[in-house]
Amino acid sequence: MTLSQILTPSIEKAVQALFDIAIDKVEFQTTRKEFEGDITMVIFPLLKVIKSNPVELGNKIGNYLVENVSEVSKFNVVSGFLNIVISDEYYLNFFNEIRGNEKFGFVTPSADDKAVMVEYSSPNTNKPLHLGHVRNNLLGYSVAEIIKASGKKVYKTQIINDRGIHICKSMLAWQKFGNGETPASTGLKGDKLVGNYYVAFDKEYKVEIAQLIAQGKTEDEAKKQAPIIIEAQEMLLKWEAGDEEVISLWKTMNQWVYDGFETTYKNLGVDFDQYYYESNTYLLGKDVVQIGLEKGVFEKDPDGSVWIDLTDEGLDRKIVLRSDGTAVYMTQDIGTAIQRVKDFPDVGGMVYTVGNEQDYHFKVLFLILKKLGFDWSKNLFHLSYGMVDLPSGKMKSREGTVVDADDLMQEMTDTAQKISEDLGKLDGFSAEEKAKLFKTIGLGALKYYILKVDPKKRILFDPEESVDFAGNTGPFIQYTYARIQSIIRKANFDFSTNPKIESLHEKEKELLKQIELFPEVIQNAAQNHSPALIANYTYDLVREYNSFYQTVSILGEEDLDKKIFRVQLSKKVAETIASAFQLMGIEVPERM
Repeated sequence: MTLSQILTPSIEKAVQALFDIAIDKVEFQTTRKEFEGDITMVIFPLLKVIKSNPVELGNKIGNYLVENVSEVSKFNVVSGFLNIVISDEYYLNFFNEIRGNEKFGFVTPSADDKAVMVEYSSPNTNKPLHLGHVRNNLLGYSVAEIIKASGKKVYKTQIINDRGIHICKSMLAWQKFGNGETPASTGLKGDKLVGNYYVAFDKEYKVEIAQLIAQGKTEDEAKKQAPIIIEAQEMLLKWEAGDEEVISLWKTMNQWVYDGFETTYKNLGVDFDQYYYESNTYLLGKDVVQIGLEKGVFEKDPDGSVWIDLTDEGLDRKIVLRSDGTAVYMTQDIGTAIQRVKDFPDVGGMVYTVGNEQDYHFKVLFLILKKLGFDWSKNLFHLSYGMVDLPSGKMKSREGTVVDADDLMQEMTDTAQKISEDLGKLDGFSAEEKAKLFKTIGLGALKYYILKVDPKKRILFDPEESVDFAGNTGPFIQYTYARIQSIIRKANFDFSTNPKIESLHEKEKELLKQIELFPEVIQNAAQNHSPALIANYTYDLVREYNSFYQTVSILGEEDLDKKIFRVQLSKKVAETIASAFQLMGIEVPERM
């Protein structure tokens, strides 16, 4: 139980005993640094029901707690705030309870609980993953891990956009300019090879547009009449008609891309439990439209198109079926959501990790599913996030200036290598150990820098700044973890025994208070779908540990019981760092 959970019933009893009044809520906050105390009760709300001044009221409740609650050792009142000092014994008991639990803070899912499906990545098969996909993948994966740690079963999924005109553009360009080259013959990752032909199509398209404009066509006419775009549209029609040659090429080139994606996902450290493909889902949802018409949720226009009117909800009219009977993206998303619950009957909610340009789309989608009567629709969440920019500017994939995810990860590893070598702390590392360390630091820097920011905020990502070994960065936290491992290796005595400790140094107590917050932080991060809460908690823990490390002696302490306790405390801090970083998909090095 948390301190607030322990103290709330005692304070309710105090108010009942002292004033004969029943209260159903107690408000707490963190004690301000300039005052003594471990947790603060806010007195002001009680003044609505108890005629007293806040200081007198606080003193009466404080005295009652000292006399009747073993965890409370003393108190002080500042204005309308009761600062409560918790006994050292409470924190020592807490530490003894969690000391051997390496998964402290994690909750095991209950068999009866509904699962949550988290969708992320969801790329197109016409180009490699880029910087925007990196933020998407890191967010989605981390949120899935956090929800899992909070006590829910989780399925990780993505829907791959493997059909449409953009796919045909790459296919057609490969047919025209590829000379039969493959990933094997070129040594290129398949997603990069296919991406090159997407760029090649765009270059040829621009040339043809310019030629038609020179012949007197308007730009709009030229874009529609360029021979290469007409050929791509014809190829799409052939694909939809099931043309064997087109389907065969489509399968071949998509597989090249999937193989490339898998390499990127592995390097990035993300995974999936289930894949959905738009080529299988693009017809889903059409049957639901008929059900919606019968229920009066949808309405049919004179031209045969089907709409939903959401103007009374502050939105607009939205089409769900065109007049020719073809589905729109909204229809597919309705059908896919329903299909997922059919595939995984234990799913009771979904999280969609999609950029903030789709905010409106998901408002409409969730509202339609609610109006259709699906109970699980109340547990749908759009994990909306802002763009990632680099100091060099925005990215345009058609022009081949996209910031490639593989290149970015390699750049991060190279940056980590340069900074580590400049610091000169690599004595005794083999070449293989160095390579692994540089990757661990580089990817840790990338992931932490992106995840420490609230998802809704736009990020300006600076690779150099992210690999700083000081401040709120991944490498700073990794270095603290490695420092603790060094302490543990140097501890040439048995520190598994129960030391006799009766009182705590203030730095020990502050550290224990920070560790105690971890379970609550996981629950808050899960509820808010925010890895930033985990990241910034970990930074606060590390800052607290470094203050402890600089203030008290650990291995140099003469009192054996204190020395054992401080090594045990250090070990628990390291375990908590590793657990928190696990939730963000970040590795921790044993040595740095």
